[in-house]
Amino acid sequence: MRPFTYERAESPEAAVKAAAETPNAKFIAGGTNLLDLMKLDIERPSHLIDVGRLPLSGIEETGEGGLRIGAMASNSAVAADERVRARYPVLAQAIVAGGSPQLRNKASVAGNLMQRTRCAYFYDTSKPCNKREPGAGCGALEGLNRNSAILGASHACIATHASDMAVALAALDATVETLSPSGQARSFPMLELHRLPAERPELDTHLIPGELITAVVLPPPPPGGQVYRKVRDRASFAAGLASVAVAGGQVALGMVAHKPWRAVAAEEALASGATAEEAMSAELAAATDNGKNGFKIALTGRLGAAAIDEAGRGR
Repeated sequence: MRPFTYERAESPEAAVKAAAETPNAKFIAGGTNLLDLMKLDIERPSHLIDVGRLPLSGIEETGEGGLRIGAMASNSAVAADERVRARYPVLAQAIVAGGSPQLRNKASVAGNLMQRTRCAYFYDTSKPCNKREPGAGCGALEGLNRNSAILGASHACIATHASDMAVALAALDATVETLSPSGQARSFPMLELHRLPAERPELDTHLIPGELITAVVLPPPPPGGQVYRKVRDRASFAAGLASVAVAGGQVALGMVAHKPWRAVAAEEALASGATAEEAMSAELAAATDNGKNGFKIALTGRLGAAAIDEAGRGR
């Protein structure tokens, strides 16, 4: 057990100020991922800043016809919200597809987006992992890489992002609102939150140190059907192999890259009149096989095509 200090933030401004002033501080809300990583000696914060009780859990209408979802809203609350279920069913479906009801009751929206990979080499401190220890190497490259990335990977890391919610938000063109340690608020597209690994796989997002997510904003729902589909080895207590979110003509893939993957090539093909199968073939033309995960290419193609067709029938 590594010693750490703890404080309960009284406001978002106080939280980011404490993060800026305290070396190696981490925000904690539901703790469904961070606490596990601390127990395994993967995350080693010296100070925890509890933001879970901040007044950031509301779900409100926006003037543009969308929804602003507070960062501390629980996954269960978002999935159960009547407006989300009616106007953004892909998001409700994605949330229910991730984790058990007990975890969804505790997990926050921001925490879901900030969760770390489920790569077995990241979780095993006896194995090399550039994400956990930069420069150590990537054990998955030549190892057990059945669940690893097929898109956007690098020689430094082939881990995947585990969030279901983030995939739906990517398909919906959501934006993220944050507060920086300087007190500056900013807003940017959801697709700009997470990073591909390149040479720095230890960095999961483009957030600056101490920056706090305060909300996720959904634009008005796109026209057309919405569908979320996910495949995993078993229905519970198993990481996903692949997922797809479709919202109108917008498509995002999950569990296949270091970040939620917006399927731009597939969208362009669909807009040009291609079939769902042809669109997914175009998207996966650049997919890579690391030895044991090649089946995910065909799996993702079939899964994506089925979801696109299902969403089309829901128009």
